Amino acid sequence: MSKQGLRDSSVPYIPLPQNLNQQNVIFSPVYYHRPNQTNHYLRRGAIFAGVLLLLSATLLFFYPSDPILKLARIRLNHVGVNSSPKLTIDLSFSLTISVRNRDFFSLDYEKLVVSVGYRGKEFGVVNSEGGRVRARGRSYVNATLDLNGFEVVHDVIYLIEDWAKGVIPFDTTTKVNGVLGLCFLKIPLKAKVACEVSVNTRNQTIIRQDCHAQ
Repeated sequence: MSKQGLRDSSVPYIPLPQNLNQQNVIFSPVYYHRPNQTNHYLRRGAIFAGVLLLLSATLLFFYPSDPILKLARIRLNHVGVNSSPKLTIDLSFSLTISVRNRDFFSLDYEKLVVSVGYRGKEFGVVNSEGGRVRARGRSYVNATLDLNGFEVVHDVIYLIEDWAKGVIPFDTTTKVNGVLGLCFLKIPLKAKVACEVSVNTRNQTIIRQDCHAQ
């Protein structure tokens, strides 16, 4: 075949249109960023602080606390002063003491001690039997203190003056020692409440009482 024949049989050239939309594709490499170390440490610190705060709140909530003593009731049975042959005093009190357990475990106590005195001098002591106070519970203990013919050695003049006035101030102190039953642990607890009781010697009644925990 001649060159002229090859030229005639070739595909004619068609020019590309001028308004062809061109799309540019840009390839960018992918970078894997490491996590920020500062944020990681802050996150771990926040978690640790939260756990520590929760643990502290739990320990504070369950931490053993001493029981609360309260003189729920006091009644004067008898009071008298004898001047012959010696200056002696007869005194009888009936008391009801409230023992409140604030803990989440039971409280066992061996005895409850109640003492009465005058102007800082102790006259007598009475011990009640022991018992158990349930968790978050309250128990009432009755005690009677009797003094017959107790010789007054100190503050004789003050006692005579108070007797003449018709009002004698007495001091009462109530103490309890107990053990908190926490599984196999025995945690000692104690409480004390002091009261000032003013007694009317004429009508044999209590006219005022002021108590505070110690």
